[in-house]
Amino acid sequence: MCMTCGCGEVDKRHHPTDITREDLQRAADGAGITLREAAKNLGHSSDEVSRAHSRSPLAAALPWSVGRRA
Repeated sequence: MCMTCGCGEVDKRHHPTDITREDLQRAADGAGITLREAAKNLGHSSDEVSRAHSRSPLAAALPWSVGRRA
């Protein structure tokens, strides 16, 4: 899908910056892991980034902070 927006069209690139199944498969192949493992690792990495961001002293002041709506 433009895996970025979650539209469900896994092979469609709506914008040049969108991530597709092909992009993720290439990354998985390069790492010697399955597509599913690569997706799981992205989820874990995203969680870590969110946690680190939420601990930042400036996080509460930023409109895009985790748990805040702009």
